[in-house]
Amino acid sequence: NNMEEEALQIIEAQLEDRGIRKDIDVTLLYLSNRNLKEVCDLGRFKILRYLWLNGNKLRRIDCILNNFRLSELYLENNDLIDISGALGHLTCLQVLMLHNNQLTKLEEVVRELRPMQALRVLNLFNNPLAQENEYRSYVIHHLPSVELLDRQEVLQSERDRAWRMYEQEQYLLRETIAFGRRAEGLPPRTRSQDRHKRPSTIPDKDVVANNFDTPPYENPNHAVALRAVSRAVMQYSMFDWSKVPKAEERRLAEKPQELPQIVTVRFK
Repeated sequence: NNMEEEALQIIEAQLEDRGIRKDIDVTLLYLSNRNLKEVCDLGRFKILRYLWLNGNKLRRIDCILNNFRLSELYLENNDLIDISGALGHLTCLQVLMLHNNQLTKLEEVVRELRPMQALRVLNLFNNPLAQENEYRSYVIHHLPSVELLDRQEVLQSERDRAWRMYEQEQYLLRETIAFGRRAEGLPPRTRSQDRHKRPSTIPDKDVVANNFDTPPYENPNHAVALRAVSRAVMQYSMFDWSKVPKAEERRLAEKPQELPQIVTVRFK
């Protein structure tokens, strides 16, 4: 391939100018602004840490599949349309420049970057995906290690907002639903604060179904009726989770979506 040959010649010239004879000694490469459409495999440079590929015409990136030690990667000002399967293995990456490309699928790009737990600096601006609703909050929430996004510091207030947007709502929904939880029934009858000081009372044989924490009822039917209405009231809530829009669906929706109502049933 002529383009790969051109990239290889550029690399060899650089190594010669710097007096580097062994691939193991190569830690950085400059291949920027060369109008390259393809780049040869760089896997031979096992400890490559810094790579400049910006200012070319790359549409895909498949030349660094074996460069696991990269910590800084510059891919801005290209024609990249997809990075799926190309960058996820770079778990040591700390700086990634992807601005001024043609990336359109925010979810796929973020999914590719999620294994990068050391990523601190990320640029994605001037890509079509950056026009999506709540783009910044989505990236901040799903890539929590990023401290500088699109040349702007990620603030704690932004992290809190992103958390409320993508996590807290589901948490509150789970807390709202009471599966078999005992609900409050009729207001409880006031008990004497010093009942433990009162001498115990043995009811007469004709007093039945009385509550011994309170004075006995003269009419047993009154005691029975009170017990009946004081039984525990159980509450069950039903919720159709299939109608709950996902965070991505809410973010992409043109109008705010209403959550389905929770149907609550109480019985004794």
